[in-house]
Amino acid sequence: MPDHLLQNYAEKPERTTRRKWLVIGGKLLITLLTLGLLWYSVVADAATAAAWRRLLTSTLTGEGRMPVLLALALVPVNWGVEAWKWWRLARHLEPVSFRRSFRAVLVGLTLGFVTPNRVGDYAGRIIELQHRRLDALGAVFLGRYGQLVVTVLAGTAGLVYFLLTFYLRDYPATGLGVVVAAVLVNAGVLLPLYRSRLLLAVLMAVPPLRRFRRFLAVMPTYPARAIHVVLALSGLRYVVFCAQFGLLLRAYGAHAPLGPGAAAIAGTFLLKSLVPSLNALADVGVRELSATHLFGLLGEPMLPVLSASLSLWVLNIALPSAAGLGFVLRLKVFRKKQPALARPAPAPESSAAS
Repeated sequence: MPDHLLQNYAEKPERTTRRKWLVIGGKLLITLLTLGLLWYSVVADAATAAAWRRLLTSTLTGEGRMPVLLALALVPVNWGVEAWKWWRLARHLEPVSFRRSFRAVLVGLTLGFVTPNRVGDYAGRIIELQHRRLDALGAVFLGRYGQLVVTVLAGTAGLVYFLLTFYLRDYPATGLGVVVAAVLVNAGVLLPLYRSRLLLAVLMAVPPLRRFRRFLAVMPTYPARAIHVVLALSGLRYVVFCAQFGLLLRAYGAHAPLGPGAAAIAGTFLLKSLVPSLNALADVGVRELSATHLFGLLGEPMLPVLSASLSLWVLNIALPSAAGLGFVLRLKVFRKKQPALARPAPAPESSAAS
């Protein structure tokens, strides 16, 4: 065998070993960052620590125990629905089990905890797939966009309620304009979900955005019935979130009427979603500021609302992120390449949403 071939052969184990150590180092870095942010947000931060202590005290002493336990019981339901949604999207690309989908969601949650605007959620779900990882970017975007659509539909209704009730009561013409604007916004947000080819056309029309088209090209291949399922599951998960928030508000002593309270919760989630964040920790301040303002308009004191909002973040983000660390450490970031013929072809689906 020629010397240069022997040299190349000898270098391959070294590259493999170097890559292995880089993966291990990345996992440890993510672990340390996650644990550090959890410590800072739950223990070192005085406001969050106080809310957490009150949550534990109310549970152990019996005051508000049932609402808190119900909210806690809904945590696996919340992320189970999200895993169901991702399973429905991922199986369009390749055969995948619900168990792997649930693991991918937890891994994405942990990675998103330490990345800007939670972009690590994409990586966590893509890594769990065997093939078509580039197309998986579009699948993840489709799932997140479906959740955003539900948030916008409910949130605009909540904010319109507050605008008409507290700010535009004496300005009926302006109030009508706000309602019309809300309807147009909702239509504009909903349209790309079912007419994704329009979204791709917009990307092609804007030169700086053209590079994103290849990542979203898989979206028009999803049939309309799949979009219906994604939207329905997004709505179900939204209801679970709202129920958890309502239960925690009751546990801490807030007693807003059902309708206005639901409008405040919906408005809070919308305002939080519109503000980009550096990481999951930054979401805390945005949600608390929105919640205390909207519930303040309903005459609710700040402390119960603040405690409930912080507890919602701890239950749904902090604790599952910590649970996902175990899966992160066992990730197989790089997979062995397989012959192209061995890769399963995607199952053809009809009536694609285009």
